[in-house]
Amino acid sequence: RASGAITVRMKILHTLVATVGAVAVTAAPCDIYGAGGTPCVAAHSVVRALYDGYNGALYQVTRTTDNALLDVGVLDGYADIGVQSDLCEGEGSCVVTKIYDQSPMGNHLDTAPAGGAAPQPDDGVDATRRPTMVGGRSLYGAYFDGGKGYRNDETSGIAVGDEEESMYMVVDGRHYNEGCCFDYGNAEIDAIDHGPGTMEAIYWGNSSGWGHGSESGPWVMADLEDGLWAGSEQAWDQTPIHADYVTAMVKGAAGKFALKGGDAQSGDLQTLYEGARPNGYNPMQKQGAIILGIGGDNSDWAIGTWFEGAMTSGYASDETDAAVHADILAARYGV
Repeated sequence: RASGAITVRMKILHTLVATVGAVAVTAAPCDIYGAGGTPCVAAHSVVRALYDGYNGALYQVTRTTDNALLDVGVLDGYADIGVQSDLCEGEGSCVVTKIYDQSPMGNHLDTAPAGGAAPQPDDGVDATRRPTMVGGRSLYGAYFDGGKGYRNDETSGIAVGDEEESMYMVVDGRHYNEGCCFDYGNAEIDAIDHGPGTMEAIYWGNSSGWGHGSESGPWVMADLEDGLWAGSEQAWDQTPIHADYVTAMVKGAAGKFALKGGDAQSGDLQTLYEGARPNGYNPMQKQGAIILGIGGDNSDWAIGTWFEGAMTSGYASDETDAAVHADILAARYGV
């Protein structure tokens, strides 16, 4: 019976890959993950729905002059920024104070509280600082320029301990620095550094103080706490990704992890690393909070621009990863 279920899921994935490749998208990333047997347990985006047919709110904006609140929903699968424009008149007039979880788990992200590294709460991003085009629509990304971040320390369904998980995000490939840490993923539940293995998040940037790839970056790395890793050793031969928009992925299972990345506008997804964890990170001790734009201890000195991301239960197949990347290509970032 299990074998039959896997066969059915693989047939669905073949259909999704073919459909996305033809740019006639009927499935979004979390539909693809679900069909592959690794359902989303968190799905966040400021630009589009990550499930086909999702019609809830994507994010909440707050007007700085009077603290008026507005939920920005979905119109034809993309953020309905027309309603935002009615509230927010120009750059700096509104901040994003919540990013809603589109999954059934309700793992919404609020602005992050103080933590061990940065002892003050983080601000939300300017709601209109980073215009972009996605699918022929004028939208906004989440622009982090230091002191900004989001978090949920009381989650549901997120991997803990050595449980398997997968995650991806789409970011601006030209906006980064070497500060700690432009992350999205699994972190400590109290914003305190609890040592190696208590995190598992995607990192984007050119930090080289812990692990690093080749040349001068930027790289897709895994933030596993007390270390950013491009492979199992501190220096790993990972070629930087130079692109306007980047797909970045991290997957984790007992004794291993994987990194994948690629141009989010064209080309194939590349496996950057898949193998053993670094020394001192096995077994993992993941705690199951979710962070965005910061490190697990609220290190908030990184910069970057984030558009969407999701986390799953289970270690996604290569076929599922490729289908998710194909869907991102079909979304037409920058066009």
